[in-house]
Amino acid sequence: MLAYDVIIIGGGPAGLTAAIYAARARLSTLVLEQAIVGGQIILTSEVENYPGFDEVIGGAELAMKMEKQARRLGVEIQQQIVSSIDLHAKTLSINDTVYSAKALVIATGTQPKKMGIPGEDTLVGRGVSYCAVCDGAFFKGKVVAVIGGGDAAVEESLYLSRLASKVFLIHRRDALRAEKIIQEKAFATSNIEILWSLRPVEIKGARIVEQVILENVKTGEKTELPVNAVFVYIGQQPNTDFLNGQLNLDATGFIVTNEKMETSIPGVYAIGDVRDTVLRQVITAAADGAVAASEIAKGV
Repeated sequence: MLAYDVIIIGGGPAGLTAAIYAARARLSTLVLEQAIVGGQIILTSEVENYPGFDEVIGGAELAMKMEKQARRLGVEIQQQIVSSIDLHAKTLSINDTVYSAKALVIATGTQPKKMGIPGEDTLVGRGVSYCAVCDGAFFKGKVVAVIGGGDAAVEESLYLSRLASKVFLIHRRDALRAEKIIQEKAFATSNIEILWSLRPVEIKGARIVEQVILENVKTGEKTELPVNAVFVYIGQQPNTDFLNGQLNLDATGFIVTNEKMETSIPGVYAIGDVRDTVLRQVITAAADGAVAASEIAKGV
């Protein structure tokens, strides 16, 4: 059995910040990340609202700086998938190796929600995407649709506007939910057209995306919109399935914590986007990590 003071599951901004604070408290710290260290921030083309940067910084660059800082302080980072976990015992397994900790931190973040409409699953990777930074370059000079009205949808519409000939931003309401400054940029971008009060009901295409069927939420009228790709940004769902119901969750599956990031099990903390919180941003994720690690340091 491999023993640590703190094991953090998830290597995004929340997990990396917790690791930095734990390492500075001289706690032996392990970060486990099943994908790429940095979390979903690496899929963000530009971060404009993280303090300390006079110019826009790329999400991947910001994540790299966080990872570099954590490693410099002695944090051990492994790209591993947790096979099983016992939160009460504070142990977890990776293949045949068992790890134990005095404190566990859940920082597993979220994943994109799917629309659940015909054609979505069958055309994933063939025009249906949940990541403009990953797939936008395949549609240079093409016509694309972005579904959603929040920060992510509008930000990625702006990113795609630099690649695609035309970007249709499709929103089911008659007003966007994104930050006003981002909205203003979208309204001022000539090749972004916002289609209001519409929701997609089907994506069509023989082998690749050819069109999206839209329904007017007020009248029920359906129209066909020819596009080469559909980028979906309708929200996030928490990565909590691996916990097998061991923690108290809210109605939508996010982990319930108190202001100290403590969960329903003593010694187990949840931070960042995976917890029930009013705002999911890099800065709030980092703040969560700092709080959790500081609390852990008091008791370990």
